Amino acid sequence: MTKTVEPRLTSLAHGGGCGCKIAPNVLKDILSEMPVGAAHRALLVDASTSDDAAVYQVSDEAAIVATTDFFMPIVDDPYDFGRIAAANALSDVYAMGGRPIFTLALVGMPIGKMSPATIRSILAGGRSVCEAAGAPVAGGHSIDSAEPIYGLVALGLVHPKKILRNAGARPGDALILGKPLGIGIFSAALKREILSEAAYGEMIASTTLLNLPGAELSSIDGVHAVTDVTGFGLLGHLCEVVRASNVTAIVEEAAVPVFEAARALAEDGVKTGASARNWASVEEMVDAPAGWPDWRRDLLTDPQTSGGLLVACAPESAGAVLALFARLGHTSAGVIGRVEEGAMRVRVA
Repeated sequence: MTKTVEPRLTSLAHGGGCGCKIAPNVLKDILSEMPVGAAHRALLVDASTSDDAAVYQVSDEAAIVATTDFFMPIVDDPYDFGRIAAANALSDVYAMGGRPIFTLALVGMPIGKMSPATIRSILAGGRSVCEAAGAPVAGGHSIDSAEPIYGLVALGLVHPKKILRNAGARPGDALILGKPLGIGIFSAALKREILSEAAYGEMIASTTLLNLPGAELSSIDGVHAVTDVTGFGLLGHLCEVVRASNVTAIVEEAAVPVFEAARALAEDGVKTGASARNWASVEEMVDAPAGWPDWRRDLLTDPQTSGGLLVACAPESAGAVLALFARLGHTSAGVIGRVEEGAMRVRVA
């Protein structure tokens, strides 16, 4: 009997990973008539500052962190796809300073194009990451969809006085990035079948590395603002911090960690369609270097799937923050710039 060969996962979707996100300027227009800043005393964080998750206080000692994230395949291996999607969804809980407690799976699969065994492997990959994070998959919802989609509703707990937000960066703060950039470029190269085995290994290692430092950052004095860098790229998410905090940020481009293989691919013109959309959404806020080549801009707008945490902290706290990152396996974390007084600008130096 002839064995049926399933199509590559990435061939079943028009985009992959966090590169599927709606462009920030388009999303802003869509949500322009949605109310924000709900007048509910227990709702401590809502969508008003484009933060990573909602936070609802349930007692003097505890608040619930609630978020959801899902996307289409960024890799062809189903188990790896599940692992990446789960790590990415849990990241928003860590970015708020919380610890995940349990999750719900969101599953949309083109039944008939994918075998039950492949779908089971995606779910098993996601479950493995959730179990490692101490956040078991307690249920979920599934539909028959045209493209494969997987993700999580993630719930966590945080002390109401230890919430980390993207609003709070202060002039003088150091900016620290926890993971290298280039995941979107890697995914574009993978789709074109030009990604090396070594680069694929770097991609999987980074995207499945949990952002565990987030749960401990609030214990370090001087940590003022935190977010995670995902589909809008470094510049997109930094602009959200700048707007929410009413400050100016300086990015030292040479200090930004980037996968060397991704840098080489970018120089050869490999990029995602999302990088151009991301740039169009932030261009008016960014002061770019004269003669800035497109490939360097593409790196800073590259959509990151399960990207690193971006931290604004007092300069005297930077050493403790970097030590925390290193202890939890984020060995590429580094200071990439600083915060200054100013009217919501980002300057790339």
